[in-house]
Amino acid sequence: MSDRCVFSAAELLRFCFAETQRWREWLAANQKLLDLPIDIAQAKTVRELILHILAVDLRYAERLLGEKVSEYNELPTSTLEEFFSTADRAKEKLETFTRRASDAKWNQVLTFPTRSAGVVSSSKRKIFIHTLLHGMRHWAQLATYLRQQGHKQPWAHDFIFSNV
Repeated sequence: MSDRCVFSAAELLRFCFAETQRWREWLAANQKLLDLPIDIAQAKTVRELILHILAVDLRYAERLLGEKVSEYNELPTSTLEEFFSTADRAKEKLETFTRRASDAKWNQVLTFPTRSAGVVSSSKRKIFIHTLLHGMRHWAQLATYLRQQGHKQPWAHDFIFSNV
């Protein structure tokens, strides 16, 4: 098996944020679901889980670019549009990183505190991949939870059905 990359980071990023956009549009028509109780990733409501997903996207994007890392309580959450503005900011920053990063930047190791696992050291490559997989994993958990509550989403979540 070769280590040669057969897809780009940009492709995976496009898929992940297309999925986030679908959630944004669907939740705009189903805002009552935001306050459903849930027990995923220490979140007590769907709203808190989504904040966790979007905050991780933004905070890791900021780390990748060497920017000040936003605090959770600094993120706008008053309206759904404000809420998802965090996703827009994260997407822009992650796209910027993928366009600018040299091999040396992808391999650079950062050491930083996390909210739940203490201090972690990781390459920017691993941070980038973690960011996208983290969101995918939690969106999948949310999709399953909501489907079990009778709220199936009207789109296929799988990469194979994406426009990427």
